[in-house]
Amino acid sequence: MAKHILFTLSPWVEADGRGPYYCPDCAAVEGFLHYSPRIRDQIEIKHVDFPRPRKEIVALLGEENQSCPVLVLAEDAGAAPQALTSRATGRQFINNALAICNFLAEAYNGIKPHP
Repeated sequence: MAKHILFTLSPWVEADGRGPYYCPDCAAVEGFLHYSPRIRDQIEIKHVDFPRPRKEIVALLGEENQSCPVLVLAEDAGAAPQALTSRATGRQFINNALAICNFLAEAYNGIKPHP
């Protein structure tokens, strides 16, 4: 089976020198992976730069779906009820931090957030 691909933002400094900044939603997913470290080996993780266009994401999901964090599901993953489908490419993806964590926890028997 192909691996799911998780995209998160690398920390960045704005063009006017403000920052450095980090994405709170990306940090939440990274925190989940800290608690479930064996999941890191089960998925592909890519850190992308803040400025758009984010070419690797656009290639998989189209121009309209380049927000982070985003989990691009493996093409052979089957239907996932919480996933969206890219109109441009037909690929399934999850672009909500909590939904990403819940999906990965279920798929790989990881730690789950308290309800």
